[in-house]
Amino acid sequence: MRYDKSVYRSLTLITQFGINMLVPIFLCTIAGIFLGKRFSAEWIVIPLFLVGALAGFRNIFIMAKKIYSQESPSRRRGSTSHRESSYGDAQMHNDKERDENHAEKD
Repeated sequence: MRYDKSVYRSLTLITQFGINMLVPIFLCTIAGIFLGKRFSAEWIVIPLFLVGALAGFRNIFIMAKKIYSQESPSRRRGSTSHRESSYGDAQMHNDKERDENHAEKD
């Protein structure tokens, strides 16, 4: 049985979300454990865990924002990407200005 590319793309996206959330939590927790043992302040683990969770949420928010912004123009304008549509709009604007400037010279 052969899967569609969107299945693999979705699986990759879910994996990226998990990694982007868990890595900062683990790193901050490990740093908290190390610092807690080193300076006899075991309570430092809790604030660092919260900092890691906030960093993970921030990473996911930024990633979701990028993904959503890449998909939005394709939903509204057909199959062109955001970069292509922006370039096309800018090119049309430049062509229009050039035609107006050319008409003024005549």
